[in-house]
Amino acid sequence: MAGLETYKEGEILYNEKDLNKINHDYYRCHDVGIVFQNYNLLPYLTALENVVLSLDISGYTGKDKKIKALECLKKVGIDKSKANQRILTLSGGQQQRVAIARALAYNPSIILADEPTGNLDKETEEEVLDIFTNLAHKDKKCIIIISHSNNVKEKVDVVKYLKEGKITN
Repeated sequence: MAGLETYKEGEILYNEKDLNKINHDYYRCHDVGIVFQNYNLLPYLTALENVVLSLDISGYTGKDKKIKALECLKKVGIDKSKANQRILTLSGGQQQRVAIARALAYNPSIILADEPTGNLDKETEEEVLDIFTNLAHKDKKCIIIISHSNNVKEKVDVVKYLKEGKITN
């Protein structure tokens, strides 16, 4: 679904097009944002620089990159003082918020989150799930969360299971 690998059987459709037949680079840079369990942030950069880098990679050419990045960080609860801190000085929950902001930076319609609360305590897990809920309901994003957490299952609108390679209810 992320367009990171090709598949040999079946099809995954996005806007009525098979993902195997579209430009994966464009898709990943414009249509889908990815939030990783281990954040995958660059530790020598600040939170703000990590989000700006996402805009650079996506080809965003606006002069307001920092403003746009700060807006994304604010949306996930990272204020300007935290935005200017290096990643390794932030808590795990704050790092995950930066990872979400980075995924939001170029305004994708789909957010894929792989175990986004797996490294977080219960309280921070709730806060991150609230962010995803707001993104889905207010910003009309399609949020797909892959998780083993029962708390995640209780907070989302639709639950599907993957069992022996098949999606079930």
